[in-house]
This record gives sequence, structure tokens and C-alpha cells, in this order.
Amino acid sequence: MNDRPGDPIRVVVAEDETLVRDGLAAILGAAADIEVIGTAADGAEACELVIGAARAPDVVLMDVRMPGVDGIEATARIVASGAPTRVLVLTTFESDDIVAASLRAGASGFLLKSVPREQLWAGIRAVHAGDALLAPAITRRLIERHIARPGVGDGSALGLTERQADVVRLVARGLSNREIAGRLHLAESTVKGYLSDVLVRHGLRDRTQLVVLAYESGLVAPGEARDP
Repeated sequence: MNDRPGDPIRVVVAEDETLVRDGLAAILGAAADIEVIGTAADGAEACELVIGAARAPDVVLMDVRMPGVDGIEATARIVASGAPTRVLVLTTFESDDIVAASLRAGASGFLLKSVPREQLWAGIRAVHAGDALLAPAITRRLIERHIARPGVGDGSALGLTERQADVVRLVARGLSNREIAGRLHLAESTVKGYLSDVLVRHGLRDRTQLVVLAYESGLVAPGEARDP
């Protein structure tokens, strides 16, 4: 993470197409609070810029389809290394199976390559802050379609209290901590405490992995994550 509040978010761009890579780097560099510290033409180069670095980047903007080590394998290696770096995957609607694999590898969020630059900047900021890019319909659709689930559970299999299970279900709907607090009539700090406890107990990095766990355990069923 950043050394001091106000430091720019340090980003590595991993993309095999030179023009796309340079374009993404230029777009990110135009944001005052984002600094592109390196670029990579494949997953192996991305890992070299993260794993073992004296100061790891905060976020890797990761393409999936790259020669040699692809984005999924690179994401898994980065997550397994324990580096404090989050991975934001670039994808398309046609890549459902690949995106599901990226989720399992530990990616913290997804963006379409067609997003305007403001959304790209916002995505970097959100992932860096520990939030997951889960609200868009595409992400809910991907998770629901590809992650196997048993029947809906009450959270007891995960060792959750009833209130913790309620909070996790609302996270899966894409609600923010403030929105969850309002929905459940709790203090926002209480919601943060519940989420922190669940993340630590299950060894999870962020909200994305928490939602994956909710689906895989059966705490959330297909369609249930769509907020009315």
C-alpha cells in the first residue's frame, strides 16, 4: 500500500499489445493520484515487477490473454507471494470462463476494456482501497454462472453469526459498508468490524474473495445477489 496518505497509487500495467499497453499507461498517468511505475508485456514480467520487489506496486492492471505466463497464472503467483498488491483484470463479455478462473486466482476486480477513462481511474482507486468491483451486472453474472454452489445455507457452515451472514449477503449484492449499515440499522464501524472478522477468520484478502466464498458455500444463491 502507499507509504503515506496522499501518495499516488503505484500501478503496473500488464498487456501484451504495445499500443494498448502504452495507451493504458498514458490514461492512468493522466490522473493526479495514480503513478504508473512499470509496464509488462506478459505475466512473467508482471510477476518480476511485483514479487520480491523492494517496494511492490499497489495495483496491477492485468490483461488475461498474454503469451507465456497469462494473466490468470500471473494473478495466482502474485497472490500466493503474499505481496500487498491487488490485481485488477481487464476483460470482455465473452470471457466468462476466464474471468471466473481469475476470481479463483485471487483477482480483486474486473473492468471491460471499453470503459471510459474515468471508470478506469475509479476502478484502480476502488481496488486499491480494498473494495471489490462487484456492483456491475457483468460481475454478478459471471460469479453466478461459473462458481459451483450447494444449496443456500444460513452461514453456520462458515462459522458466521446470523448478523455476519446478513452482512455478507449484502456485500454480495454490491452494497457499500454505509449502505449495509443503513439497511441493517447498524453503525458503519460495526459493519466494518463484522467484515474484518470474517476476512481474517477465512484468510481472505478482500471483498471479492468474500463474495466468492459466499457463493461457493451456498450462503448466496443465483439471483439472490441482485439488489431490488
